[in-house]
Amino acid sequence: MLNFLIKFIMQNFFWDKFDSFYFIGIGGVSMSALAKFLLSRGKTVAGSDNFNSIYTQELKELGIEVDIGDERGKIESQVVVYTDAISENDYQLSESKNSGKEIISRGKLLYEISLAFDKVIAVSGCHGKTTCCAMLAHIFSCANKNFCSHIGGRDIKFSNFYYGGSEYFITEACEYKKNFLYLKPHISVILNSEPDHLECYGSAENLKNAYKSFANSAQTSVAMCGDGIDCCVDFGYQNTAQFYAKDIKVDKGFYSFNVYNMDKNLGYIELAVYGKHNILNALAAISVAVEEGIDFENIRLGLKNFKGVERRFEQLGEVNEAKCIADYAHHPNEIKASISSVENIYDGRLFVVFQPHTYSRTKNLFNEFVEVLSGLDNLLIFKTYSAREYFDDSGSALTLSQAIPKSKYGDDLQDIFEFISDVQRGDLVLFLGAGDIYDIAKSIIKKSNNI
Repeated sequence: MLNFLIKFIMQNFFWDKFDSFYFIGIGGVSMSALAKFLLSRGKTVAGSDNFNSIYTQELKELGIEVDIGDERGKIESQVVVYTDAISENDYQLSESKNSGKEIISRGKLLYEISLAFDKVIAVSGCHGKTTCCAMLAHIFSCANKNFCSHIGGRDIKFSNFYYGGSEYFITEACEYKKNFLYLKPHISVILNSEPDHLECYGSAENLKNAYKSFANSAQTSVAMCGDGIDCCVDFGYQNTAQFYAKDIKVDKGFYSFNVYNMDKNLGYIELAVYGKHNILNALAAISVAVEEGIDFENIRLGLKNFKGVERRFEQLGEVNEAKCIADYAHHPNEIKASISSVENIYDGRLFVVFQPHTYSRTKNLFNEFVEVLSGLDNLLIFKTYSAREYFDDSGSALTLSQAIPKSKYGDDLQDIFEFISDVQRGDLVLFLGAGDIYDIAKSIIKKSNNI
């Protein structure tokens, strides 16, 4: 620790050269976390976004000035941070480039911030990153480790950013546009390497090679057994993995299991979040914790204390006494896992409202979406959340709905109201997607309950 403190004091970091920073797209979960970090370093921080959100509200409460929509004006700050979600032609970004300001992308700023920590634990994968990072934060907290967490969602305890020390940096490592390859982690975690963001990579093979590069960039790599990534440590359901689960039990959707390190039974784990897929997220977190010398009791307590992340299988409330759950699932395999996770927690009918996220993802994985959604009896596909993209009919929500005979299509709130109008006690409504379907679901529940 002493050596690290000396290093921290003597090293000049990127942000030391500047006093003021402006974030274009500051309401993003990662952008807002990085803004909080710079604020904690005594920097003047401001930003803009198209919409108000829980994150922009948090930032305003911290004293950060946030311009919304048409309020976006000229940037006075020395450094401009931009997210890849915005257009290259964004007028604030273009103006900043023309005026000669220091420009840095979100991914590169994350790398610069990571240099301030002795050990970086970077979690990647098509799905599960947020949950695994949050699990690690709870484990490291129980073990009284000095750490900072950068989480791609709102953990109930830590939110999306927590600063509790400079030894460890626990961060999501996003594969979009190869951003995760900027990082030089002490431990790299690859939860899965399934095809996604193919509009960036061109092929599944190119994406797989990027994950391999990410694994090779770390001193220690942790990956799922059988996923095709050479690693130092692997995890999975089978005893061919170094860390694996055995004696798996489920009670009303909550899973428990014995965890083994090779042939040694480390002990019993009880998860306080729904879904069998979270066994794998927990095994990845356990693998990292054991590698860092954390004792099993703190691992067990940390996982038991983890109550979930906003939008990750979150119970939102009820409509007509039917439970409503929201999940960030926007990839076919995530959707499959989410639907599988609810099997033990309702005894009536399942209603699914799915909002596709980007036209390119829907187009590239069209057949997979059709396959995973076709078995549902009550399905409404809501209009696409376009994010950074322009309309593409071949990857639209309407086109997807037309390929699934039993599905309905909706493009406004009234369509969702009508779809769930006859739900009753014992039924379950599952809202799926990474766009604004979460806020839409919350508004529907409030209106239905006259809140």
